[in-house]
Amino acid sequence: MTQDRQAMLYGVAAVALWSTVATAFKLALASMTPVELIWIAALVSWLLIGALVVKRGQLGLALRKGWRTALWAGLMNPVAYYLVLFAAYDRLPGQEAMALNYTWALAMGFLAVPILGQRLTRMDILAGLIAYAGVWVIATRGAVFEVAFADPLGVGFALISTLLWALYWLFNAKDHREPLVAQWQNFSVGLPILTLLVLIGPGFTWHGWSSLGAGIYVGLFEMGIAFVLWQMAVQQISRTAKVSNLIFLSPPVSLLLLHVVVGEPILASTLIGLLLILGGLGLQQLQKAPAPVQA
Repeated sequence: MTQDRQAMLYGVAAVALWSTVATAFKLALASMTPVELIWIAALVSWLLIGALVVKRGQLGLALRKGWRTALWAGLMNPVAYYLVLFAAYDRLPGQEAMALNYTWALAMGFLAVPILGQRLTRMDILAGLIAYAGVWVIATRGAVFEVAFADPLGVGFALISTLLWALYWLFNAKDHREPLVAQWQNFSVGLPILTLLVLIGPGFTWHGWSSLGAGIYVGLFEMGIAFVLWQMAVQQISRTAKVSNLIFLSPPVSLLLLHVVVGEPILASTLIGLLLILGGLGLQQLQKAPAPVQA
């Protein structure tokens, strides 16, 4: 098997796992609060990635340095990002929260202008207009000429989550820590904060085995195994675009699973909006990376 083919298999496996997590989010949030779900998932992911760090002989490195960066990175991921994302899933149908969350790549392109000094191209602007037209269709549930969102707070949470995720990866461009070590350190910072939030909020409550299982699943696959598989795919592939385009396979599978498992009727507005969002992302993928502005 060639290295590229192996990388593509890792990428397909990661995308397949990510396609299931919207369903897991909705199943878990039916009986627990967002902060409880994040705490369980973050704990599971911290244990899994910690075991991988130990297996690779990187624990000494993880304990020695990198904690100054982890202080802000851990506050963003897992704490701020997942709190806001799960709040969106708690208020919106899973299909809407999932579709809106896919605009993070566009948000990253726009935020890269002031943060990394990159130029905004005409294609970026066109892609943004198309994708955010899709956001409008989803947020209004098809009533595009009415300035009234079906759930403005839920939509707001979903869009804020895209900004947080985009900012997290943009700031990571200057983070030279090894990815697995960085993830473990970030979760080491985030877990105590999440524990405190659970204690002063809903408290530790037993919600049944199905809820616990959903939380463990999110920790293993959304935050853990899928992250490792995607990292392996990106590291081994000859051209990043080959594997990054696989992400377009995830939304249709997510929609189908939400319909079959959770029982959500697939809204026409979600389909139209998602097509516009993916169309905008596709346009963004077609162009070369913008060059940094010269001083």
